[in-house]
Amino acid sequence: MNKDLTVGNPQRVLWRFCLPLFGSIIFQQLYNIADSLVAGKFIGENALAAVGNSYEITLIFIAFAFGCNMGCSVIVSQLFGAKEYGRLKTAVSTACIFSAVLCLMLMVTGTLGCGLLLYLIRTPQEVFSDSKLYLDIYVWGLPFVFFYNIATGIFSALGDSKTPFYFLAVSSTSNIAVDILFVEGFHMGVAGVAWATFLCQGASCILAVLTVWIRLKKIQVTEKPKLFDRELMKKIVVIAVPSILQQSFISVGNILIQSVINGFGASVIAGYSAAVKLNNMVITSFTTIGNGISNFSAQNLGSHKYGRIKEGFHAGMKMVWCLCLPFCIIYIFFGRYLLLLFMERSSVAALMTGKEFLWILSPFYFVVSVKLVADGILRGVSAMRQFMAATFTDLILRVVLAFVLSDLVDSAIGIWCAWPIGWTISMILSVSFYKKEYKKYALD
Repeated sequence: MNKDLTVGNPQRVLWRFCLPLFGSIIFQQLYNIADSLVAGKFIGENALAAVGNSYEITLIFIAFAFGCNMGCSVIVSQLFGAKEYGRLKTAVSTACIFSAVLCLMLMVTGTLGCGLLLYLIRTPQEVFSDSKLYLDIYVWGLPFVFFYNIATGIFSALGDSKTPFYFLAVSSTSNIAVDILFVEGFHMGVAGVAWATFLCQGASCILAVLTVWIRLKKIQVTEKPKLFDRELMKKIVVIAVPSILQQSFISVGNILIQSVINGFGASVIAGYSAAVKLNNMVITSFTTIGNGISNFSAQNLGSHKYGRIKEGFHAGMKMVWCLCLPFCIIYIFFGRYLLLLFMERSSVAALMTGKEFLWILSPFYFVVSVKLVADGILRGVSAMRQFMAATFTDLILRVVLAFVLSDLVDSAIGIWCAWPIGWTISMILSVSFYKKEYKKYALD
């Protein structure tokens, strides 16, 4: 059901809109968690390391899909807020054409280049073949990843956060069952994990796209919308490209960090692979709430209701801090038990690596969450240069410090310490940029 985010109490509206988004991202993360969990539990430590090692590369592809999601979502939100429904439909079809071309290019690049990339990041020989196999299958499922992201972006733009939640709840829980069936029942190894994700993502993508098509048909327009529009394409690209660059550079940075981690051996890779899944669940939850705030800001910008954007920022802060506290407590005091879910025959080194990672990062969730809320506002009002500046500062600091600190202390702990430093400095930048935009739009 479509929802106008420009009316009603901003805090109540955001809570109702963002909570299903949060639920959706939890189920989205179950895809990756299920892969690692089944690989570690039913195949072994090397399989867990292989899936975790491949995951960092898959994030590059996801970065492009996410950028298309945001480009489509923000522009459609603004048009929905302005009630320009004909142009809204044109924006959707334009975004789909752009995404299809981009997806095809990435499939060709991934098919030809993933093996080389695994070699460049110093993937250990004992996990190389499984990593390559996982990526080869993943690349063929990219159309599902792209068009599912476009569909969820449209749902969010129309104020509907519940429909994507329903799709993900069913498909992600099905993925766990299919993972176990393929690995334990059919003895397919890492290939079974990859094929399970492929099939379940495909099913959810098809259902989501069909639902979007039906939803858009119900929106009445006075004349037939154009299939493609250059002006709207430029507006989509203005949002999409910085979002793609942000996410892809973060992914490249993570791959560089992964290359440092790979130098410490398979046990450390396995421990990091498990812990980073738990960390990513939290960060992605904050990012998703930030995306919801982007849609909220974009709709209210389109309706010239600037004061509501400030209220949205404060409501978003309350939401993310409500999440920070329980995650921080659970990861510090019970992180060991969560890590053991991924590890059946793990070494002491793998478990200790995961625990140290969570101990160091989780207290700083209160910091990075502030940054991601401010980023959501910046993206919603199309302040993309400021958004990118804060993001790249975080990335550059984390990558450089990972290399420097790991060498100084001769331990993976040095790598983990790079995260809080990057988060803190970039948070200061993001909040400063948000305040400048606040003054620009006279949000007082």
